[in-house]
Amino acid sequence: MSFFFPASYSTLSTEALSELLKGKYGLKSAQCQFLVRGVGDTYLVRSAEEKFILRVYRSSHRNLPQIDTEIKLLLAAKEAAVPVSYPIADLAGGMIQTLNAIEGPRHAVFFSYARGKAVKHLNDQQLKELGYQMARYHQVASTTEAGHARWSFTVETTLFQPLERLKPYFEENEEDYAWLQQTAQAVARKLTTMDTAAFSTGYCHFDLLPKNFHFEGDAITLFDFDFMGYGWLIYDLAGFWQYLQLEVYTKRMQYEQALHSYIRLIDSYTRQRPLSQKELETIPYLSLGFWLFYMGFHTTHDSFTANLQPGNLKAYTGFLRNLAEEYFRLGG
Repeated sequence: MSFFFPASYSTLSTEALSELLKGKYGLKSAQCQFLVRGVGDTYLVRSAEEKFILRVYRSSHRNLPQIDTEIKLLLAAKEAAVPVSYPIADLAGGMIQTLNAIEGPRHAVFFSYARGKAVKHLNDQQLKELGYQMARYHQVASTTEAGHARWSFTVETTLFQPLERLKPYFEENEEDYAWLQQTAQAVARKLTTMDTAAFSTGYCHFDLLPKNFHFEGDAITLFDFDFMGYGWLIYDLAGFWQYLQLEVYTKRMQYEQALHSYIRLIDSYTRQRPLSQKELETIPYLSLGFWLFYMGFHTTHDSFTANLQPGNLKAYTGFLRNLAEEYFRLGG
């Protein structure tokens, strides 16, 4: 009897996946190409008909109810004509495939392909389209009931829980860790003054950065809802705001260009979906939780070990210190 050494994670055969897709989805041909290893595996699928995307989730990151919540939201967005990469049903009407991998069952979903390409620095029309479609997505995200299986974005889950996970990785840099703790506490206190109970809530994408939407000309398609969770919808605007600030910090963009881009985005968004003045004022402060959430998440997956090296943590904290100095008004 053959013995296979246990594995916590495996890379599935592209040939076997191709055959599975042909049978399950009635494709005349299918050729899988491995694209990205991250919190799950992403494959480009070429068929005689068109291109598709196959996402194979890691069981340590997403269970069946959580994937089902994502599918329900994306189908609601598609029904509302929001341009998203959406799940495709197999011949039997099923949306989720269960694969018996070496490490145990893994789930896979077949998605439409997001045409076009990522654009690092958006022109005015693209910013207008991003703001418009982000607002339209938020309209769906705030009115759709897709279940409660996904995580929630709160002060606790974006600031304090990540800091607990990160503590061992800052053993050689206690100064930066103390600064992160103090700043997180100050931001949390600041948020208590912002009447956040009135903020609009729903299923945030929480990763609406240029790598997760494609433009074909000025037409956009949103994709990669893997980190989708429930919280203030302005987290998505905060994510893009901090992206612009990072581009300025790393000298890939001028400050004036970043400011123009942000104003253009907000103007387009609010024409479709109003924001309160308090929500607008809160956006910069949420950038700390955005970064701490992902830094904390890096401690949970071996794919991101490099991000936790002392030099990288020092660089991330340096950027956050810059944001705090430039944009936070935390009082004493």
